[in-house]
Amino acid sequence: MNLYTIDTGFFKLDGGAMFGVVPKSIWNKTNPADENNLCTWAMRCLLVEDGNRLILIDTGIGNKQDAKFFSHYYLHGDASLDSSLAKHGFNKDDITDVFLTHMHFDHVGGAVIRKGDKLTPAFKNATYWSNPKHWDWAVNPNDREKASFLKENILPIQESGQLKFIDAEAGTGFTKDFGLRFVSGHTESMMLPLIRYKNREILYMADLTPSVGHLPIPYVMAYDMFPLTTLNEKKALLGEALANNYVLFFEHDPVNECCTLQQTEKGIRVEATFKLEEL
Repeated sequence: MNLYTIDTGFFKLDGGAMFGVVPKSIWNKTNPADENNLCTWAMRCLLVEDGNRLILIDTGIGNKQDAKFFSHYYLHGDASLDSSLAKHGFNKDDITDVFLTHMHFDHVGGAVIRKGDKLTPAFKNATYWSNPKHWDWAVNPNDREKASFLKENILPIQESGQLKFIDAEAGTGFTKDFGLRFVSGHTESMMLPLIRYKNREILYMADLTPSVGHLPIPYVMAYDMFPLTTLNEKKALLGEALANNYVLFFEHDPVNECCTLQQTEKGIRVEATFKLEEL
């Protein structure tokens, strides 16, 4: 197995929304805001080369929305999904599986492209993976979350016939070395990959813990649908990660790709940060 970091660029979101009830005087030390109270966040995906399968975990925000949409998010940076794949000798047609942790636009936007007047899957040879509970949640969104579930990012996947579901009730594995954890505080049935690699376990944090700055248990995003559920899920999974010496892989941390954990007087905190390629 080989793992590759796939950077798809940066965007900006409101710092207060990203840290919920935590005061700006605290979170601004680790994630400094600009004059508009916006913080920079990565959209970092992961490519898993496993035998004859090439699995892409999440896809970034994509580029098919209009200028008004993108004006809210201040996209920047030189990296893109295509350039990052090319850096490692791959292109979109090589992808056999697109594993979507959840269907929020900054995770699934790159899964669909616009060709003329048509919306079509960006990865023509891939199977797209979700799970029944999250799919139903995404295509029938509640009023609070509907702005994050854009039908143009989601429905073309189903219409293409390339969509398959993982059955959470049947077990927690995707492949032999690619396990799963299901969490529902941020959104219903978000999937966190747990990958065995070089005799280590790498937990892909998605939006359960977007960055190193979110490791303290009460640091929960205002975007989360069920904050107390997130709090309990974080406590359990960070405890599991500490006990088993997992490596955490961060999707949104603008600086840190990975970290290990240690127990401190203040709780579970960072032990060391590093790039995935340094493992």
